Amino acid sequence: MEIAVIGLGILISIVALVGCIVPIIPGPPLAFLPVLLLFFVGGTTLFSPLLLLGLAALVVGATVADHVLPPAAAQRAGAGRPGIIGSVLGMLVGLVFFPPFGLVAGAFLGALLGEVLFHRQNRRPLRAALGVLRGSLIATLVKLVAAAINVFVFARGAFALLL
Repeated sequence: MEIAVIGLGILISIVALVGCIVPIIPGPPLAFLPVLLLFFVGGTTLFSPLLLLGLAALVVGATVADHVLPPAAAQRAGAGRPGIIGSVLGMLVGLVFFPPFGLVAGAFLGALLGEVLFHRQNRRPLRAALGVLRGSLIATLVKLVAAAINVFVFARGAFALLL
């Protein structure tokens, strides 16, 4: 039973790390799932409930940051709604046609095009596009750190369970 849970946890952890970069997959919540599964198999000998609460708070914080940071950075840099929508669309198009680097380039180009084409009163569309890019990169980094901490805790628990 433990081997099956660890194997499943490894697969979920890999998908979770990919999900930190791919916008459709919720990376940090998925990274928490193997820790939770291992807790149910190994009990409190592997993880304390307080550690689980801390990791859950980290996941919630990373998820909130993922939704708040890009628009906040874009708005602070002067981007309007067209720039933010263009960023999301550009990110998806870039991901489909030029993975994984198209994600970043697509977000930047989408924001720039959105600002230039639909928000003509903005005199600094490049600054707005850079704001969108900066917010997206910071949010991705926050998600990666949160997921990596969860994967590390899972790996530590898996080794402890096997030994």
